[in-house]
Amino acid sequence: MKPVYKEFDNDEQVVGAVQELKTKGVNENDIYVITHDDDRTKRVADKSDANTVGAGEVGLDTYVKNVFRSKGDELRAQFVELGFTEPESEQLEEKLDLGKVILVVKDTTATTTF
Repeated sequence: MKPVYKEFDNDEQVVGAVQELKTKGVNENDIYVITHDDDRTKRVADKSDANTVGAGEVGLDTYVKNVFRSKGDELRAQFVELGFTEPESEQLEEKLDLGKVILVVKDTTATTTF
C-alpha cells in the first residue's frame, strides 16, 4: 500500500495527530516522524511516541550509504524507502527545508485520515 503523509508547522500539532491516528486504530509501528534536523526528529518522535526512520526501515545498505550522503540526499532516500516515488521524495524534502514536520503512515490498511 502507498504511504500517506501530512505536513505540520509545529511539534505540538504532530503529537496531537499521532494520538488521533492511534485512536483510529493505526498501529504505532506504522507512524513515522521526519524533520530536517535529527535532534528535532528524535524530540518530536519521543513526545508523540512515533517512530524515526532507521536501519530497519531503510535497510542496512541504504543506512550505510546515508552516512556519506548530504542531508537532503539522506532524507530523500528515507522517503523512497518508506514507499514514496523519487519526485514525491524530492517534494517532501523541500517541505522539510522550509521547517515543516512530515508525519508518515506507512501501512494504510486501517482508516487513515488526518
